[in-house]
Amino acid sequence: MEEATRLIAVRHGETAWNVDTRIQGQLDIGLNATGLWQAQRAGGALADEPIGVVYASDLSRAWQTAEAIAKPHGLTVQPEPRLRERAFGHFEGMSFAEIEANLPEQARRWRERDPEFEPEGGESLLTFRDRVTGVAAELAARHPGELVVLVAHGGVMDVLYRAATRQALQAPRTWQLGNAAINRMLWTPGGFSLVGWSDTAHLAAGNVLDETTT
Repeated sequence: MEEATRLIAVRHGETAWNVDTRIQGQLDIGLNATGLWQAQRAGGALADEPIGVVYASDLSRAWQTAEAIAKPHGLTVQPEPRLRERAFGHFEGMSFAEIEANLPEQARRWRERDPEFEPEGGESLLTFRDRVTGVAAELAARHPGELVVLVAHGGVMDVLYRAATRQALQAPRTWQLGNAAINRMLWTPGGFSLVGWSDTAHLAAGNVLDETTT
């Protein structure tokens, strides 16, 4: 049996668009002051972990968070564009309320988690899931027996949780996807398994938003 790879998956810190409930998707929005603080706190919480490598989405909000985690270990963050958030096409830049008001039928399909629904110019949940699980497994397979950090986005965290717990794409979400939360999994060639989810003890002095799509 190949030795398991330990994974720590971290959602990026808070952005102004998270606060505004505005869809970021693959737009490159940086962290706000709270997000920078959260990233530093996550880095401190993981400073004593035997991390071998840090991979991150190349979007600024994830990259800034990853740098704060990598720095105490003297590591250079490895860019992985396939860890980007789901592409939301023409939804990007719109608030949740604007989508509901202006595109009610599309909003319904999105809200109901229609696996085949693609916002114009964006990805379906099926395509997104295959992208995320594929790259996460590929990266984990490179590092058997090691501890690997993946820094990405709320949607990516959601896909990973579903993969580790065998939840369907359309299953209602009952788990948290907070900014800068620490999530732990194992990977073997047989798939992902859950170790611990949504550790936010390092953020106890601040407020944590919980969003799935930005």
